[in-house]
Amino acid sequence: MDDIPESRLEQVAMMEGILVASATGGSGDGHIYEHLRREFLHDEAIKALLPSFVRTYRSLDAFWPYIKGQAGTYAERRQILSEAFTPLIDHLEGRNRAPGDAVVSDALATFDADGVHSVRAKALARRTSDPEGAITVARTLLETVCKHVLDDRGVAYAEKDDLPKLYGAVAKALRLAPDQHTEEPIKAILGGAMNLVNGLGTLRNRFSDAHGRGVPKEAGAPVRPSPRHASLAVNAAGAVATFLVETHLERGKA
Repeated sequence: MDDIPESRLEQVAMMEGILVASATGGSGDGHIYEHLRREFLHDEAIKALLPSFVRTYRSLDAFWPYIKGQAGTYAERRQILSEAFTPLIDHLEGRNRAPGDAVVSDALATFDADGVHSVRAKALARRTSDPEGAITVARTLLETVCKHVLDDRGVAYAEKDDLPKLYGAVAKALRLAPDQHTEEPIKAILGGAMNLVNGLGTLRNRFSDAHGRGVPKEAGAPVRPSPRHASLAVNAAGAVATFLVETHLERGKA
């Protein structure tokens, strides 16, 4: 264990190297793999970006049948591992500053609550290092879910439609608009969801505008989103997106 480096980036590179050795006929250090895996699973910023097979397989003995079944050649296995670790390494190196469609595509792989939760976790992992990027993911997630629901239900929309307009169309199609209900508690909840989406639709733009227009000296420094703003946006978007997906799937296509 004395050989384990201190930096997270080097630790992740070490884990990748151990798995490559195990996958290509070498003798990876199983004890270090298991130790690093435990460490990473307790670090929320790392856990969300770990390759799925690391989260699944607790030991190199358990990992071997998986990678053996994925590819027959050493070169193919190295490629699989390299691609799986790239998002995490990019994040640790600070290269993944503008997550968007690539991350949100996870929500469409299965289009279920688990997919939405996966995007939410990855966005939360960025809330400290890249609050603006996390907010962008939150809005993009909702926009993507709305468009997917509308496509599935045969409801037309324009590519230039903003998030509030897309959500309004989805709410109407799924009977989630406040004016489609008479019970006051239900109307209040659905109205709150609509207000929340309207806020998310403008949050990222407001912060972006603040960067370019300048702020009077007496007003202080330009407004920038903080990790707590990002957490609020991501959690709110995740809750609404999950509700839309579950409602859509429960009611079936139109």
